Amino acid sequence: MSEVKTFMVRGTALFGESHYPVRQKFTRYVRALNETQAKELIYSSFGSKNKIKRKNIKIEEVKEVDPTTIQDKRMQDLMSLDRIIV
Repeated sequence: MSEVKTFMVRGTALFGESHYPVRQKFTRYVRALNETQAKELIYSSFGSKNKIKRKNIKIEEVKEVDPTTIQDKRMQDLMSLDRIIV
């Protein structure tokens, strides 16, 4: 079984495509098995929460990071879990 890793994803996204388009930079931390899955998580979260199409999201960098260096409280709490019961 594969180990879940923490990835830092950097890029830009086009917000407000129809009225006043603004390209903004973003940095997100995600937990995934590999880089491809990390990219898919970014595409799906931006698409569902902000209604941004995949063609308007430009991912510039995906790299694995050490979990102890992350400052994001939500990611620290997520990494501390042993299991998730649904």
